Amino acid sequence: MTHQVIDARVSPVGRLDVLSQAEVAKLLDTSQGGLYQLFRNCALAVLNCGSMLDDGKALLERYQDFSIKVVQQERGIKLDLKGAPAHAFVDGQMIRGINEHLFAVLRDVVFVADDIIDNRNFDLDTSDGITNAVFHVLRNAGVLQPGVDPKLVVCWGGHSISREEYDYSKEVGYQMGLRDLNICTGCGPGAMKGPMKGANIGHAKQRIADGRYIGISEPGIIAAESPNPIVNDLVIMPDIEKRLEAFVRLGHGIVVFPGGVGTAEEILYLLGVLLHPANADVPFPLVFTGPASAADYFKEIDQFIGETIGAAARELYRIIVNDPVEVACFMAQGLVDVREFRKATSDAFYFNWRLHIDPAFQQPFVPTHEAMRALALHKDQPAHHLAANLRRAFSGLVAGNVKDEGIRAIEEHGLFEITGDAHMMELLDDLLASFVAQQRMKLPGSEYKPCYRVIKG
Repeated sequence: MTHQVIDARVSPVGRLDVLSQAEVAKLLDTSQGGLYQLFRNCALAVLNCGSMLDDGKALLERYQDFSIKVVQQERGIKLDLKGAPAHAFVDGQMIRGINEHLFAVLRDVVFVADDIIDNRNFDLDTSDGITNAVFHVLRNAGVLQPGVDPKLVVCWGGHSISREEYDYSKEVGYQMGLRDLNICTGCGPGAMKGPMKGANIGHAKQRIADGRYIGISEPGIIAAESPNPIVNDLVIMPDIEKRLEAFVRLGHGIVVFPGGVGTAEEILYLLGVLLHPANADVPFPLVFTGPASAADYFKEIDQFIGETIGAAARELYRIIVNDPVEVACFMAQGLVDVREFRKATSDAFYFNWRLHIDPAFQQPFVPTHEAMRALALHKDQPAHHLAANLRRAFSGLVAGNVKDEGIRAIEEHGLFEITGDAHMMELLDDLLASFVAQQRMKLPGSEYKPCYRVIKG
């Protein structure tokens, strides 16, 4: 099957129009690896906005001839594109929102490479150093707004959801928009797009002209979850761990919609962070919600959480089924508590410095076959450590499902093997089987081939 492509030269619309000669030289280095390949792959994902393809490897293979080159001019920069997806253009002109996202990718890729990775002032082997790096990436992207009351709600959920679940997420977003709440998601389709679309309508009805729809992604996942067109601030974090930390540092509360392994990873990350004794007094409103048809889904998630990381974790969230107004009211009231706590502790409204994040949640996990087999999945450890290891297991499954490098590793070495306590593995196997049965692993209608094998110890 052929796919229409286009060649074009585009100028920036967003917040980046000047690069140094050294930065351009890095981006022109087309040797294997390097900054160019990272930028090319992320740029292709942005240009793929609106496609139903959720397979990073398939996307790269579909547009093998795509190339992108930075052209340095005295008045700024342009991007020279060859073989770009034609659906990113209208009458030969790149869609403005996609243009903004494209240059946001360039901004973040360059900044992380020059100001974070190659900067000896950031010690990425320490917890404080990682948090400082997350702060600087967000600040450079212009998403930190001092002097604004806490009203940014992070919405998590699957990109592979039913129409009923999508419409429900949109209604929840609408109710939050009517209450002047802003939305931050993983920036993709499904439950990441629905709340933004609903909030946009709610903001319009309230004549709120500065509504914020922030999308946070990372290079490994962006190809499977291309930014949806409503995102008006796109940020590309260096890896999944810094992406997750950006969500909880930037956001003031979280709404979780139905999803698959990626959503389970996010839930376990947040619960593990909040379970740390240092965070016992930190208010963080968290609600799981969906239409009536999702009641069993949340029952399964709730049971898994209770029987693995314990009853204390279940006290950290509230499940609200089929009631968008109640979700919005719960979140609005929770943000009042967040505001009062931040004022009382002199913590910033725009970045949650006080939240303690254990290094186990910050250090990047590379899901090799060996690393997946070595995960400590047993109860003989603190609950937040078990949550960290379960989070890593789900992170590996995300890689095996949709990330280019994960898919290739499965093709080369076979299925990931997950081992642990017999009862825990039984719970995990049952949960994953329910995700497969409900088509939550891939887009509906596509055939799912498991990337894992659960081994009961």
